[in-house]
Amino acid sequence: MLTVNTVKELKSAVKSAREAGKSIGLVPTMGALHEGHKSLVDRCRKENDVVVVSVFVNPTQFNNKEDLRTYPRTEEADKALLEAAGCDVVFMPSVEEVYPEPDTRVFNLGPVAEVMEGPMRPGHFNGVAQIVSKLFMMVEPDRAYFGEKDFQQIAVIREMVRQEGFKLQIVPCPIVREADGLAKSSRNVRLTPENRAVAPNIYRLLNESLDFAKSHTVDETIKFVTTGINAYDAMEVEYYQIVDGITMQPISAWTDTRYAVGCITVYCGDVRLIDNITYFKE
Repeated sequence: MLTVNTVKELKSAVKSAREAGKSIGLVPTMGALHEGHKSLVDRCRKENDVVVVSVFVNPTQFNNKEDLRTYPRTEEADKALLEAAGCDVVFMPSVEEVYPEPDTRVFNLGPVAEVMEGPMRPGHFNGVAQIVSKLFMMVEPDRAYFGEKDFQQIAVIREMVRQEGFKLQIVPCPIVREADGLAKSSRNVRLTPENRAVAPNIYRLLNESLDFAKSHTVDETIKFVTTGINAYDAMEVEYYQIVDGITMQPISAWTDTRYAVGCITVYCGDVRLIDNITYFKE
């Protein structure tokens, strides 16, 4: 596995692969890697000749400076996981390398970025579009892999790709969960033992709502999940919305869409957890 820290080294590595006629897959990450990330690398490994993984905590997508400061950084463990997973090139740049000057680009990402995480984290999706577009320009991958835990982010990236005219395939990959159902996340390590014990109830209630929804309205289903989670002292729902899985716009009736997804954000103690579940997809 080749570890590179500069854009020049990265471009040189992928240029050689491309000149040899090899397909290139990219897995963008912010490090603190876990089995969820490994599943993306595994998928990328199966579908491409060369696997490139970026490990970079991108400051422009954090609207909370404390969240940026406390975001876990585990470079040596990340490299060990990636090497074991068959990564070919890992890109671990400094902030100065990625942003030699401020990125002042403002993306008009439209309605997919104006709901849920959009208003809750002002500027977040613009920062995501900045870093992902930079990585796409550096690597020029054939395919890029993203986890469905960040469900809305995938829709935003698709819109950015459409607007910028990138020629690549966006590959969404299923959520990887702990044995008790909690979605794997780099933030889970910040949960206290007590909060870690109750956090799996997020997915439990989402899962139970699948049956509940069969005989209840959208609003009743939202209330079922929200009330159930808020019954735990350690947890508070920031939002739970059931949306069209393509447009990300909230639905008011099950007949409003052919693809219904419930997206949730929960504060478990002071740790912000996200998850989602699909009610149906025709």
